[in-house]
Amino acid sequence: MTQLDYNQVQSLPEIWPIVAQNPQTANVVALHDPHSTPEVQLTYAQLHQQICGFAAGLQALGVQSGEHIAQFSDNSPRWLIADQGIMTAGAINAVRGSQADREELGFILGHSDSMGLVVQDRETLDKVQSYLADLPIRLVILLSDEAPPAIEHIKTLNFNQVLQMGQSQPLQPARPTRNTIATLMYTSGTSGQPKGVMLSHNNLLSQIAGAASVVQPQPGERVLSILPIWHCYERTFEYFTLAYGCTQIYTNIRFVKKDIKEFRPHYMVGVPRLWESIYDGIQKQLRDQPEKTQRIANFFLAQSDRYIKARRTAQGLNLENLHPSLVEKIVASLQAALLAPIHWVGDRLVYQKIRQGTGGEIRFVVSGGGSIAEHLEDFFEIVGIEILGGYGLTETSPITHVRRIDRNIRGGDGQPLPYTETQIVDPETQKPLPPEKQGLVMIRGLQVMQGYYKNPTATQKAINPEGWFDTGDLGWVSDKGDLVITGRAKDTIVLTNGENIEPQPIEDACLRSVYIDQIMLVGQDQKVVGALIVPNWDALQKWAMSQNLQLQTPESAQPTSGAPTISLTDKPVQDLFRQELTREVKNRPGYRPDDRIGSFRLLTEPFTIENGMLTQTLKIRRNVVTDRYRGMIDEMFN
Repeated sequence: MTQLDYNQVQSLPEIWPIVAQNPQTANVVALHDPHSTPEVQLTYAQLHQQICGFAAGLQALGVQSGEHIAQFSDNSPRWLIADQGIMTAGAINAVRGSQADREELGFILGHSDSMGLVVQDRETLDKVQSYLADLPIRLVILLSDEAPPAIEHIKTLNFNQVLQMGQSQPLQPARPTRNTIATLMYTSGTSGQPKGVMLSHNNLLSQIAGAASVVQPQPGERVLSILPIWHCYERTFEYFTLAYGCTQIYTNIRFVKKDIKEFRPHYMVGVPRLWESIYDGIQKQLRDQPEKTQRIANFFLAQSDRYIKARRTAQGLNLENLHPSLVEKIVASLQAALLAPIHWVGDRLVYQKIRQGTGGEIRFVVSGGGSIAEHLEDFFEIVGIEILGGYGLTETSPITHVRRIDRNIRGGDGQPLPYTETQIVDPETQKPLPPEKQGLVMIRGLQVMQGYYKNPTATQKAINPEGWFDTGDLGWVSDKGDLVITGRAKDTIVLTNGENIEPQPIEDACLRSVYIDQIMLVGQDQKVVGALIVPNWDALQKWAMSQNLQLQTPESAQPTSGAPTISLTDKPVQDLFRQELTREVKNRPGYRPDDRIGSFRLLTEPFTIENGMLTQTLKIRRNVVTDRYRGMIDEMFN
C-alpha cells in the first residue's frame, strides 16, 4: 500500500483487493490464529475471498447500504472477515467485545438502530437475546460453527451459512465515499452511558496514511496481536499493517510470552500493563540466576542507565532538559562516550539474551492507552527494544501523535501525524498558549470523528465551530511539536490495560454504604482503581460498639472505656470497608471487573469548602485532593 494507493481509494474495503491481487502479497499469510481449534491461516487472497463472500451473503439476506449491524465478538480471523464484510456490503457496524456487560451490550444494540446482529457464539447470543423482541432486528449471525437457534421473526445463520448464501448471487459494489460513516465505536461518557463515536472511511484511512509516516512495513513481516480488536487502538493498527501485507498473529494473555519467543514478531501494540508484565518476567528470570550473575547484570544495567540518560541530553531528547546548553551537551557527550564501551559489553553479555527472549526481531513496539512508567521506558531503551509512545482517543480514530524512531523522547507522547494540528489553550478562556505552557489539548485533523451518534449536544460540546476537538486532557507542546500529556482535565481514569473508568457512577454506588461519607476514586495509569474514603464516624462508632470495640476518632484519640481500642488502620475496620466496597461496586448496574476497587485509604479529614477540597457547589476538586494526598496515593499503589 503506497501513499498513491491511499489517494486513489475512497473506502477501507477497497484496500483488500489491492493487497490480494498484488503478486508480492497475494500468497502471504494475512491472518494466523495458532490457538483456535483447528488452527487457522488465511492468505491475503483467501481473506479477500471470504470478505467478499460474507458481504455477498449479507446482501443476499437483504442487508442494504447504510443499515446498521451490531458486532459483539472478539479477536479472531472471523472478526475481521465480518467487520470488512459488513463494510463491503455498504453497512455500518457497531462493535463491542462479547465479554462486555449484558446491559452495555443491550444499550448499544438499541441505541445503534441495528437491524442485524453478529455475535461470537451461542453464549454471547444468550446474553442479549432477551433484548431482541423489542428491537427491529431481522438477522442474527453466529461467527461460530454452532447450529443457530430458531428465533421468532428473525433469520438466524452461522458463519459458514452466510458464506454459502454469498454464492447465490454476485457481490454488488456499495461504493461508499470518504465521508460515509464506516463504524460506530462506543465509549463511556461521564454519565456512565456509552456514546457512539461515528468514524468515517476517511477517518480510518487517515490512520493508515498517518502511520505510514512513521514506518512502512514490508510484506510478510509479523505482527503479534493481543489487545481487543474492537478497541480503536488495535483495530486501526491492524488495518494499517494488513494494508502493507504483514502477517497478523493472534495471541492472548495466557500465551503471549511463549508466542513472542516462537513467532518472533517485528511489531506489536500494547498498553503499559503488557510491557510491565514482560518487564516483571525478565526481572524474575534475573532473580533466579546465581548471585554472581545477578551482580554482573545489575552493574551493567546501572552503568547503561547512566549512558542512555547522558545520550538523551547530548541529543536534545531529554524531556527534563529539552534545551541543554552547549556546555551541558559537551559534558553529556563525553559521559556517554566514556560509558559506551561498558554499555556495549553489557549488550553482548546481558541485553542480547533479553532481546532473544522477545524473539530477537522486534523493530519497535507501540505503547498507548495510558502513560508508561519511567522505569519501563529506561529499561527497554537500555536493552535495545524501541518503544514508541503515542496519544489519541476513540474520537480521533484514535492516533493523533506518535514518537518517531529518530525523535523518541521518552516520557513524551510524540509528534503529530500528517494533517494533524495541535493547539494548547487556556481551559478558562480557550485562548491559545505559547509553546511549553500547560493547558487544554485541542486537536484538529482528518482523524477527528464525525460526531456522537444521535447526540448533537455532546458533539457540539466536543467539537467547536472551527473543527477543534476538546480532548479533555492537559498538556504542553515543545517548540519542535512534541506533545507531552500532563494530566486529565476530565474525570475519566485510564488504567494500564487501556480501560476507561468513569469514577462518578462507582462513587455514587459506594456512597450507598452507611459507613462511607465521601469517596474519591484514584488510579490513573495504575493496574486497578483505588479510593480515598472519608468514613461516616457516627455509623462507624455504632458498628464498633456492636463489636465491643472502641474506635479512635479525631476528636477522641484516647480510650474512654475498658473496651479494646481500634483505629482506622486496624484489620476489623479495614475488613468492614473492604466488604462494603465489594458489595456496593458489584451491585452497581453495569458492573465490570475493572470497576473493582483495589487499595483504599481511610481519611480523618473530610473534604470541605473551607479546606479547598470542595467547590462552592460541593463537588470534589479532584486535582486538589490528588495533590493533597499525593504521597498517600503513591504509597497505596506501591
